[in-house]
Amino acid sequence: MPNAVLLGYDLDQPSFRHRMRSLVRPLEGAGWSVRMERFPSGRYGLRTWERRELWRWAQVVVLHQIKLSAIEARLLAALSNRRVFDLDDAIYVRKPRRLGEPADDSLWRRRKFAATCRAVDAVAAGNEVLASAARVSARAVEVLPTSIDVSGYRPSAAGVDGPVTIVWIGSPENLMYLEMIRPAMARLTIRHPELKLRVICSAFPNWPEVNVERVLWSEATEASSLAAGHIGVMPLSDDAWARGKCAFKLLQYMAASLPCVTSPIGANTEAVIDGINGFHAVGSLEWERNLERLVVSAPLRARLGANGHAHVAKRYSIRTYQTQYLALLARLAVA
Repeated sequence: MPNAVLLGYDLDQPSFRHRMRSLVRPLEGAGWSVRMERFPSGRYGLRTWERRELWRWAQVVVLHQIKLSAIEARLLAALSNRRVFDLDDAIYVRKPRRLGEPADDSLWRRRKFAATCRAVDAVAAGNEVLASAARVSARAVEVLPTSIDVSGYRPSAAGVDGPVTIVWIGSPENLMYLEMIRPAMARLTIRHPELKLRVICSAFPNWPEVNVERVLWSEATEASSLAAGHIGVMPLSDDAWARGKCAFKLLQYMAASLPCVTSPIGANTEAVIDGINGFHAVGSLEWERNLERLVVSAPLRARLGANGHAHVAKRYSIRTYQTQYLALLARLAVA
């Protein structure tokens, strides 16, 4: 019976839940023993040496979003059997602290990323942007898009009549991207006074000129909170960090049959096909125009929402993701 360790800095982090925790049941069903372990972010070297028995126990160790220094990467390689570096963010740079700033691109961060890529047997990248960065140093790279279980979402229950609700879901540190559409939302609210912006998060913007509906995020209610909306949005700046994002909120919108409006950055352009399941928007006027097209037309919302649901079910199936990931781990376990 093969053994696997799924390693992350935070086991409740959304990316760990969607990419790692979703593998546990299929792995166990295939006869694997699985341990999910939190890896400390400090104590370099010592944190790896202390877990040497864990590395020896596992046929495969998966490092989710964890970069190692060159020395620590070599130590892990010496103590473990096979290794996978899993990522769905551009962790070779640091996210901008404020909207409009470039991503912080340090030599130390790049060197750790390259050292980790060299030390593993395969890199599992969430999109092609991340895969291209990894191929510079890695011996093998597979693109395994972050996927979604559409069965956990029901089609939008919002009716064709009544006020329209635009939805954004995300973490507090990403609220800065919403500022990109604030002027468009303000102008739309003047023409459509009942228009609402539903923010599903643990923190909320204070926009007196926009009808902001505050919905506290929880894993148990996020799907139903999305289904009660009409349009999903994902504004994003154009920088090295944003180009590596995996567009998961767009997958959630589409799973709930919501048409989307998004910045055409990175994986967003693969998730939303302009004019088919949503619209791309660059600049405040384009955001305003494309949102209003959906606000005023329930038939357009229904058509693009249905197309989005079909697209996410075909292109981002959780079953396909699990099957491909298990095949990768099985190949390494017997190598």
